[in-house]
Amino acid sequence: MPRRITAPAAWLHRLRPGRSRRRRLTVAVLAVLGLLLLPVGGAAVALRLQYVGEPSAEARTRDRDALWLGHAWVDGRRTDADLTALAARLAGTGVHDLYVHTGPLAHDGSLDPALAPQARWFLDGVHRRLPGLRVQAWLGDVVAPEKDGLHLDRPEVRTRITVATVQTLALGFEGVHFDLEPVRSGSAGFLALLDQVRPLTAASGVPLSVAAPQIDPVPGLHRVGLAVADHGKWWSKEYFADVARRVDQIAVMSYDTGMPLESLYGGYVARQTELALAATPDSVDLLMGLPAYWQDDFGHRGSAETVAAAVRGARLALGRSGRQSFGLALYVDFTATPADWNAYRNGWCR
Repeated sequence: MPRRITAPAAWLHRLRPGRSRRRRLTVAVLAVLGLLLLPVGGAAVALRLQYVGEPSAEARTRDRDALWLGHAWVDGRRTDADLTALAARLAGTGVHDLYVHTGPLAHDGSLDPALAPQARWFLDGVHRRLPGLRVQAWLGDVVAPEKDGLHLDRPEVRTRITVATVQTLALGFEGVHFDLEPVRSGSAGFLALLDQVRPLTAASGVPLSVAAPQIDPVPGLHRVGLAVADHGKWWSKEYFADVARRVDQIAVMSYDTGMPLESLYGGYVARQTELALAATPDSVDLLMGLPAYWQDDFGHRGSAETVAAAVRGARLALGRSGRQSFGLALYVDFTATPADWNAYRNGWCR
């Protein structure tokens, strides 16, 4: 027979009604917070586990890596001495593609040729010092409806971007790399643009490349981002696959994750690499971005989002895969430190 409990009842009767209500409210709030934090804690444990283990010895560069380069290389600010230093920096790495900032595109989709007066100088200099490297024109702009920018749903805008592609190829660039942000998951206009440009790049024998957002770590998360913050940070895995099938190369911007710890960030990159590998055809080059820059705010913790963690996370996910169409891409040349380059070389290059 259960023991009769009388003391708590007497204690409760001595409480003032206001204090009792405050206590119940506090307990309720703590319970709700507990329910909210449980999945967060579970996700953190899952990411930490993704980062456990030793990367496979086979998970090394396939010589299909890339480097984003700033606009100074084509507007006259860089010199022959800078080109020589760049060649020395890249020697012995797996970098095969250079994305050099050639835009930005105007909001109507057009490209001002005056923005890149030294494009030919740069192309000739790279080919002279680093034969075999491919230089692509990096074209970008912000995208509507989140930003006051490109309206990819408008045919005339897509046509001007297509003309801009022709302009850059006429300069001698060996590919075009689109970095249009933020393209929302499901954007039909972006797919239509790729369908319009791909035949032109294919006819010229050069790649069509895109910078892509991260994939939903939890199915449907992109919808939550739109509903809560009106921001399309992620793509669904289905939309990522739709884009990947329309290009020759897709580079995931696997940074600005808000992860507070290096181990969690590395685990997140490992998970993103797994998702991207599953969604990208073997015939398409998949590259995972490396954060070679320092920033410390809510969206990017500099102490957590390191090149070393990203390299290790990508290697853990790649494992013993024999897939050759895979690489890493460093963002960006003018902020990368010697430590960033050492982490890339020591962790990824043979």
